Amino acid sequence: MSADVNAAPSGTSRPEDTAPGIAVPGGRKPRRRRGRKAFAGTGVLVLLVAAGVATAVIGPFDDKDAQPAASSDGTSLVGVREGPLSTQITQSGTLSYAAHGDGTPYAVVNQAKGIYTWVPGEGKEIGCGKTLYRVDERPVVLICGGTPAFRALSVGDEGREVRDLNANLVKLGYAEKSELDPGSDRYGSETAEAVAGLQDKLGVEETGRLDLGDAVFLPGPLRVTKATAKAGTRAAPGAQAAQATTARRQVTVELDPGQQSQVKVGDRARITLPDNRTTPGRVTRIGTVAKTGADEKDSSGATIPVYITLTRPKDAGKLDEAPVRVQITTDGVEKALIVPVTALMGRAGGGYVVEVADPAGGRGRRLVPVTLGMFDNDTGLVQVSGSLAAGDHVVVPAS
Repeated sequence: MSADVNAAPSGTSRPEDTAPGIAVPGGRKPRRRRGRKAFAGTGVLVLLVAAGVATAVIGPFDDKDAQPAASSDGTSLVGVREGPLSTQITQSGTLSYAAHGDGTPYAVVNQAKGIYTWVPGEGKEIGCGKTLYRVDERPVVLICGGTPAFRALSVGDEGREVRDLNANLVKLGYAEKSELDPGSDRYGSETAEAVAGLQDKLGVEETGRLDLGDAVFLPGPLRVTKATAKAGTRAAPGAQAAQATTARRQVTVELDPGQQSQVKVGDRARITLPDNRTTPGRVTRIGTVAKTGADEKDSSGATIPVYITLTRPKDAGKLDEAPVRVQITTDGVEKALIVPVTALMGRAGGGYVVEVADPAGGRGRRLVPVTLGMFDNDTGLVQVSGSLAAGDHVVVPAS
């Protein structure tokens, strides 16, 4: 979460002379400060990191480097606060449904022979163990798994697709774990009995075996994005019946490769939906291959895809391919001394100082060298350490 800053005590500013939440000492007309290097906005982190001083230790202060501002300057006071501080990356993203790693949909490949008598329409969600489409009125069932169907399955067969089948049968309640090991890759009599139970539910002959064409194995549950086959047309083995994604909601962010090292799997994210509601999520996968734009020879626009899973997917409703705003929290500290970035003054010899007001409320001010820590680019705050304490007031430009 981002930290807030405390404004200076009331009675020291005029509303028309202040930035929001910041007070201006006295009632004098603001004047431009001389010799102060102010760093404002979210570009500060880039500037400081590029200069290689984001964590540099400030050496002894030389009076020739900077001078305290006179009390008649157009400046404001902001309280130094101690509390949590986080740093974020904010990017645009796309809310959709998860499919292949490259974003392309899954192909629903038919292996049955006959005539399509029912094909699901766009947007239809199909659960594991449910009818995906029908050929000659015989249901073709969805088995959720990663290995495509390529053979008939019966007692004695072994393989990855058998393991997927066993896991589905147990999860769907056609067998107990004590009866059928969901991690087994062997088609035994227990599998045959459970398959017979599934066939009974579907209303087909209870053979206890799974012929090629009886099922489609795909990661699921599925959401149909396009029906490529039409009811009444011939179903040919190897032909595509539909295209689909999973029913799992996902946000994809195209990240600048230079930011990749800042983001990691597990980072918290906050997604702002098109209606301005927000919903939480987490980074679940980071791509390893940079994507280029239309001009593949120009790598300047290359990006790395970052995939975020919604913690509360129902918040997204039925939105698909919708533009969203994503804020990824990449790091944080629980206890930090926090000042606005605009309080920093650069020194000619390198390093930074802040200008601290007289704690007694007088006109005197002193310059304090500081070491910079974490930045919150979205709110323009920075963690500092030095001869400061919570409750001190630092000087910032009034505008």
